[in-house]
Amino acid sequence: MNWAESTLAGILDRAARTEDMLAGRWPLYADPATGEWRTTSRGSWTGGFWAGLLWLRARYGGDPADRDVARHRTEALRPWLTADTATRGLIFWYGTALSDATALRDEAAAACARAYDPALGIVPWGTAFGGPGDLARVDAAPGLIPLLAHTPGGAGIARAHLERQVTLTTGDPDLPPAWRPAPLDRQVTLTTGAPGLPPARRPRTNGWTRHPDPPAGWSRTPSWLALAVAGHEDLARRVLRHPVVAARFDVGAAAPGDTSATAIDAVAALHLAPAHGSWLRARGEELLAGLVSGHVRQGRLLGGCYDQANGVASRHELVWGDFFLALGLAALIEGVPPC
Repeated sequence: MNWAESTLAGILDRAARTEDMLAGRWPLYADPATGEWRTTSRGSWTGGFWAGLLWLRARYGGDPADRDVARHRTEALRPWLTADTATRGLIFWYGTALSDATALRDEAAAACARAYDPALGIVPWGTAFGGPGDLARVDAAPGLIPLLAHTPGGAGIARAHLERQVTLTTGDPDLPPAWRPAPLDRQVTLTTGAPGLPPARRPRTNGWTRHPDPPAGWSRTPSWLALAVAGHEDLARRVLRHPVVAARFDVGAAAPGDTSATAIDAVAALHLAPAHGSWLRARGEELLAGLVSGHVRQGRLLGGCYDQANGVASRHELVWGDFFLALGLAALIEGVPPC
């Protein structure tokens, strides 16, 4: 058993022990000293990562009971179908991509497609977690883009959303993760329609401004953006050329202080490598090796940052950090990322 296999086994064993203690609740982050999890009753925006981690456990464990546990967790995500949040992409893509829950995946894709705002060209951030609902936020994109492909017309919506986010975020040297439309963007202009039909509505798309939360310089902006553009090679080239992103993915560059961002970077690099060069695979392997040697203790990825601005869990084990590290290690073992 090599280092990737042994580390993955430790993470998945930790997940199994945690699941036994949760009594139906969902983990968010764990104390670095005690390993005790802070939990939530519904899973928040991170629930899909926990379900996905349990599916990885089922994939490598070989016990049919593990599949039953993972299947139950994925089905428990169902209440989020009606939530007003673009993080449904993260919840339902990573919660179903490794599963056999195709019906739930399709329902989630259709729900996200219905939330698309053609006047903005995005699936808006939504109001479920407070704050303005009309934001274009980079952390919405990675799950939305692949999920939307599972509903009729969804591929076009996914492309429009991704183009808007990439254009906004990479168009600024600071790579800001969140943008809000000016009031003009809530309007439409009328153009002449076909004979006998009413005028067509054409979206107005100018006037976006930076939103302060999350701030520019957020550790996960390059991570989420690079992950989102995998499979969209023209947009991926634009993202990889941005100086902030290029510096993050250079082989030998220092990893970000947030280990969860590093884990996402590694998976993004492994996704992008087949189309954009073997150096990205080398970078992904380098990042994973650094996490394993420097930050993994007893199946726990430490050093993740939940919310730096508010001082919440700034050096902790995070559920998505564990998930993306496990996914990256699985990619090394299997040759390509499982999802």
